[in-house]
Amino acid sequence: MMTRATGTAHPRVDPFAYPQIGLPQIPWTSDEEDRKPARARRPKRSLADSYRRTEQRIVEWMAASGIVLLRVSLGIVFLWFGALKFVPGMSPAEHLAGETMARLCFGLIDPKAALIALAFWETAVGVLLVLGVHLRVALVLLLLQMAGTLTPLALFPSVTFTRFPFEPTMEGQYILKNLVLISAAIVIGGTLRGGSPVAERRIGCRCHGEYRQ
Repeated sequence: MMTRATGTAHPRVDPFAYPQIGLPQIPWTSDEEDRKPARARRPKRSLADSYRRTEQRIVEWMAASGIVLLRVSLGIVFLWFGALKFVPGMSPAEHLAGETMARLCFGLIDPKAALIALAFWETAVGVLLVLGVHLRVALVLLLLQMAGTLTPLALFPSVTFTRFPFEPTMEGQYILKNLVLISAAIVIGGTLRGGSPVAERRIGCRCHGEYRQ
């Protein structure tokens, strides 16, 4: 407190405190708060914040690893299915694949020889995809092979459908799943020249340790 003269012998106590000019004003803190470590004085993260950070890390990992995993898994499928065609009786699509190749070649190639050629074709695509080399060649061969694979739906409807075109047989389902493989090949091909597989990108940036969208 400060005092000021009142004209009497004793100064009167002034109840008002006046700030000292030029002295820094220090915010009031208790001794207990000062004794806390810096980490304890930080605001606690809520459960929602922890969930968002965990989700963000998972999404970043998916974005960084997704294309590689897609390429390798696609290559494994082609390598596996192609290798089965080298052994008679091992591939469930052996007969249909051989007949389709023979029909597409106008009967100039025996179905067994056509099946062996298809086995080489598929295993070559699989090896290139797994190793990640000559991807342009691998994707061109893959798409050409997929175009031929879909033709039994039109060439042999009695084999691929119980009721055309709504009820595919097991062979028909085996063929229709190739639509997913075609889409996977398109996604991989879209990244060959540094392209991004994301068609609609949400704006996100890390600002002061947090993400804003």
